[in-house]
Amino acid sequence: MKIKVGLKCVECGDINYSTTKNAKTNVEKLELKKFCPRLNKHTIHKEVKLKS
Repeated sequence: MKIKVGLKCVECGDINYSTTKNAKTNVEKLELKKFCPRLNKHTIHKEVKLKS
């Protein structure tokens, strides 16, 4: 069961990336260090639900 999730920047609040994850095997929320184009640096991005 794969679900769509967005990755939201902790510092600026923008959802910069979207990805899928297996909801049964990965119960905890994703937290990745990704590039934020608004801040022009790498920041922590946390998982949020998308509308579809």
